[in-house]
Amino acid sequence: MGLFLTLAFLFFIGSVFGWVLELFYRRFFSGANPERKWINPGFCTGPYVPLYGMGLCILFLIASLENTSWIRDPFWEKTALFVFMAVCMTGIEYIAGVMSIRIAHVRLWDYSDQWGNVQGIICPLFSFFWAVLGAAYYFLIHPHILGALRWLSENLAFSFVIGMFYGVFIIDLCASLRLTARLREFARENDVVIRYENLKAHIRSVQDAAQEKAHFFRPFRSGTPLSEQLRARLDQARAEAKEDRDLVFGALSRGSDKKRR
Repeated sequence: MGLFLTLAFLFFIGSVFGWVLELFYRRFFSGANPERKWINPGFCTGPYVPLYGMGLCILFLIASLENTSWIRDPFWEKTALFVFMAVCMTGIEYIAGVMSIRIAHVRLWDYSDQWGNVQGIICPLFSFFWAVLGAAYYFLIHPHILGALRWLSENLAFSFVIGMFYGVFIIDLCASLRLTARLREFARENDVVIRYENLKAHIRSVQDAAQEKAHFFRPFRSGTPLSEQLRARLDQARAEAKEDRDLVFGALSRGSDKKRR
């Protein structure tokens, strides 16, 4: 099986697995969801997080290079491999986070309360988690990748599932980009960065209070237009804290951005 099909398969598996991981993290551990509701994680509507799909492809490529290492000691060779995996995954996370903030004015995650964080986008704790995930992938998944690919080549019917995934994913991605454009327009007009997960949690709490049906796979859909939800939340945040703009909105000073640049 060619490298392209291999990476396509891994992106599919990683995106779905990452969605499940994020679902449970946001349900039981995330500070953005203090009410511990089941909230659809990620940027897209469907059950996938592309960042994890890309990450699994990167881990596969790095693990495939292990025999080219100049380190002879097995322990330090594996340690260097996992550190390199963590660095690469952290780099991907940082690039994705910066692009979402600078281009879309949307903060998809926030590590501002974590020690050693950089712009609230990356931090040592989650870099360590990336190293742990890299080690888990290397020992538990990577040895079975070739077997899984061999099974896929012998069961071509499953290729239809992968093809259907990419078809739905592309449509979903286009719809999500349209939603992001609306959020970006509001954010630019009001000089804020919208915190994606906090906004979804806020809309869910409003729906629960109004006994309105919540849409798990469409968390921004409600009886109140999104623009009104954003305006109401911004007014509430300004009333609670003039400088901090609360938990949904992060202050975005264009003047301070220019100084950073």
